[in-house]
Amino acid sequence: MFKLGLIVNPIAGLGGAAGFKGTDNPFIITEALKMGVSPQASLRAKEVFKKLTGLKDRLYIYTASGSMGGFILDELEFKGEVIYHIKEGLTTAQDTKNCARLMLDKNLDLLVFCGGDGTAVDIIDVVDMRIPILGIPAGVKMHSGVFAATPSAAAAIIREAVFLNLPYTEMEVMDIDEDAFRSGVLSAKLKGYAKVPYQPFYIQGSKTASPNLIDDRMDKEAIAKYIADIMEDGVYYILGPGTTVAAIADFLGVEKTLLGVDVIVNKRLFKKDVNESQLLSLESSKPAKIIVTVIGNQGFIFGRGNQQISSKVIRRVGIENIIIIATPYKLSTLKGLRVDTGDPELDSQFKGFLKVITGYGEKELVKVLTTSENDLTTF
Repeated sequence: MFKLGLIVNPIAGLGGAAGFKGTDNPFIITEALKMGVSPQASLRAKEVFKKLTGLKDRLYIYTASGSMGGFILDELEFKGEVIYHIKEGLTTAQDTKNCARLMLDKNLDLLVFCGGDGTAVDIIDVVDMRIPILGIPAGVKMHSGVFAATPSAAAAIIREAVFLNLPYTEMEVMDIDEDAFRSGVLSAKLKGYAKVPYQPFYIQGSKTASPNLIDDRMDKEAIAKYIADIMEDGVYYILGPGTTVAAIADFLGVEKTLLGVDVIVNKRLFKKDVNESQLLSLESSKPAKIIVTVIGNQGFIFGRGNQQISSKVIRRVGIENIIIIATPYKLSTLKGLRVDTGDPELDSQFKGFLKVITGYGEKELVKVLTTSENDLTTF
């Protein structure tokens, strides 16, 4: 019997669609809920274990009660036991740590958690390198290398861990200063290392920053000039986070939220630092385009740090109206592009090759690395 620990952070990711760039602050959790943002962590955890129902006779799950994991045992009827009982109300980082501490003497084969970088830090603070871990991505900040690329990828890794006795590798656990992040400063710190099942295709890897190279800066400027030249009047341009996209705003003389999402019309700032709700409220009679860049080393264009551009927003705008930009150097660090919108059906529509603008009038076709059900190893 494969012994698996499960810890779900039910509030993880609430600050993403709301544009808060994190969920560590209790005030932000309350505000996001007031805005009508729906918790996604439990849904993403359930997505993983629905794909593992064929392993019910091989898995034994230790978890916390209710929304922290017990619902998997109750709703999907997996074998296991609740070893930590949560109190009423919102869960806290201490609940995560308390549950992880109780798992130390269970001789686990793998501890799976659902959340973001903050949840990963809470877990390694307790288990260190004593238990291998795997993250189901559900947070706003996911710079660490311990996460599966998507929930489907997490299911594939767990299956392979059960049947193939995967080796383990050490991966970085990172976290950032949320207050600085909301002010436009990305200050990521190494918090430690964790043992992770070695499956390089399905693990996202750690985020890397763009180097301050002269050629890279010139490529960003060339991309910015090209985008400015092809911008159409009367069109909403939704600008995602990142320095490559920020170069467009710099070229236009527009103030950009470096780590947020902004809207430009007629080469002028229309709305700054918007959330999902504000994007969905844009006039439907006016066409829109989305401009995003790629996360270095990971390859994500959606689902990491730009959750304001949600699946609902992408469907409203249309996949054909997405513009992807990246410098040649950044593309050289990638195996391909990744998409994790939280909507598997939408993600599957990106399958194939996407056009990436790499300079003035220069484009490259880059393959999308999918982890749909049809692409996963089955047993």
